Amino acid sequence: MNEPLPLLDLPDEGIVMPDGVRLSARIWRPDASGRYPAILEYIPYRKRDGTLARDEAMHPWWAERGYACLRVDLRGSGGSEGRLTDEYTALELQDACDVIAWAAAQPWCSGAVGMMGKSWGAFNSLQTAALNPPALQAVVAVYGTTDRFADDIHFKGGCLMGENLGWGAVMLSYSSRPADPDQRPDWREDWLGRLDAEPFLAPRWASHQSRDAYWQHGSVCEDWAAIEVPVLAFGGLADGYVNMPAALATNLQGPVKAIIGPWVHQYPHTAVPGPRIGFLQEALQWWDRWLKGVANGAEDDPPLRAFMPHSAPPDPCAAERAGHWVAESWPPARGRCDVLGLSEAGLGQSGPLKARVASLAHLGIAAGEYFPVGLNAEMPGDQRCDDALSVTFDTVDLADGMDVLGAPVLHLRLECDRPRAHLIARLCDVAPDGASVRITHGVLNLCHRDSMADPSDVPVGPAFDIALTLDQTAYRLAPGHRLRLALSTAYWPFLWPVAERATLTLHDGRLEVPVHAGSTDDEWVFPAPIIAAVSAQTQLSPPRAARRIETDLLTGAVVLAIEDDTGAVRIESHGLTTQERMEERWTIHPDDPASASAVIDWHQAQSRGDWHIRTEARAEMTASATAFHLKASLVAFEGAEQVFARTWEEDVPRDWA
Repeated sequence: MNEPLPLLDLPDEGIVMPDGVRLSARIWRPDASGRYPAILEYIPYRKRDGTLARDEAMHPWWAERGYACLRVDLRGSGGSEGRLTDEYTALELQDACDVIAWAAAQPWCSGAVGMMGKSWGAFNSLQTAALNPPALQAVVAVYGTTDRFADDIHFKGGCLMGENLGWGAVMLSYSSRPADPDQRPDWREDWLGRLDAEPFLAPRWASHQSRDAYWQHGSVCEDWAAIEVPVLAFGGLADGYVNMPAALATNLQGPVKAIIGPWVHQYPHTAVPGPRIGFLQEALQWWDRWLKGVANGAEDDPPLRAFMPHSAPPDPCAAERAGHWVAESWPPARGRCDVLGLSEAGLGQSGPLKARVASLAHLGIAAGEYFPVGLNAEMPGDQRCDDALSVTFDTVDLADGMDVLGAPVLHLRLECDRPRAHLIARLCDVAPDGASVRITHGVLNLCHRDSMADPSDVPVGPAFDIALTLDQTAYRLAPGHRLRLALSTAYWPFLWPVAERATLTLHDGRLEVPVHAGSTDDEWVFPAPIIAAVSAQTQLSPPRAARRIETDLLTGAVVLAIEDDTGAVRIESHGLTTQERMEERWTIHPDDPASASAVIDWHQAQSRGDWHIRTEARAEMTASATAFHLKASLVAFEGAEQVFARTWEEDVPRDWA
């Protein structure tokens, strides 16, 4: 590799949009003559503080290797002017196109631009690519989705996610912070304007209970052919956004490569559980091939590289997973579909089937987070408690074990006694000692059994057929273990429950298992992870986290309580001190799904010298048989003075959720 180039680090470059709004960009580019391709990451999470360490661990490294890297705050976030009104708006995507055109026209740019990002940044990278801005030549997308209704934090399988409220609370809190006064002399006026325009988005998202035009916008599956640029896609087996790589590999016509690792919702060079990989080098190979035209063989890499974890005891805080890397075509050339029937004798065993599924409302406490980010017991734990409350079907002990690679599909013929019902299917690895590890899962609102866009009441009485596709997975069951299918009608607080407890009666069923054969040890070796040097940060007060399950022995209510406090952290390069604190309480009575309630509090604080601001955001949700009841509040302080306060209260009719 050539010697790294000297760098320019420009912390607040203005990019003015056609309507006059100035977006704030931090740009790292070579301090050398020449013209270089540009790489854009464009998200609302505040480059000045929120993602500073993450940005500095990536972008300067690429810049030293001949790229101009732009980390841009979305309109209305961080240091950028304007207002942030929702996710992935038409204006947001037009701004992305305008930033790409601006970068391509700069005297230091070769005219070729790549776009990248994780989560929000993966979403808008793919969505922008579908708009075909002329200078955009390649995308690296990490943990996103191609269908905003089927596979996101708002709805999954037509079921309203608990995280819909959680993310509404996050955005209410995140967007309440001002620009840094060191960069924006107008920070106070802009801050008060932001606060006044702040939306509470959870009710808006919850009101779209079918796959309507709201969700079709930004769902790139609407027109696969619109994405013509090469895409390198990453997924994490411990993350909610695991299905995107397979969807892109299946449907895009241009060059696309999929990498699926064991990771939570963090970039693959820093994520747990390990093994971590050299994400910076993988992305650089992609950029070099498609932005510089270097003949490095990136297009010849296997279509799918997937980590296959091996059986291990359940651990919601796993820092590392044993397993091996599989290098495959897509669909997998060494894959086959094993069809396992359901019967009263178990999974893959012959016999009659008549089973009733009617779950207690608190089932799901062991589900973990939709997108875990660290080691605070956020991944799925031992499934035995949830299994005990589910209807389960086990194989016999697998003498030779089993490798699974792909998306299992469950087919059922069933009856239902209510017009609204959920079905949740979990596939688990059961060890000889009874420990149960969730391999993958899938959920389905039975109102959407035939269509996500055109739901209908669940037939009450007559039997009907459904198909439920579980999430993509890779997993090796050890010899002597059993494969378990666990079925339930509740999954709290992962899903918001239907208003009444439903009973499903199963008459027939089969599970299609994507079995993989022929892999033994690692079939691919990634470069070791590199993390570039980042600005010094001083921990002024200790971080703290807690996750508890509480049972009220008087009322019988069950509570999942979550707490997370970053502690106060000072960024030494510019002196800003920040602190975030979050508390969540998810409460339900096992016998009453209508008792579900959630309260989420977020606190943000920022200071430098005599300047100090803080914001307090709260989001709450309950539901009746006919409506979701959502409340929120936002209070802001400058020093000791309260400068803003607002409340929201909205009822959302329950059409199909």
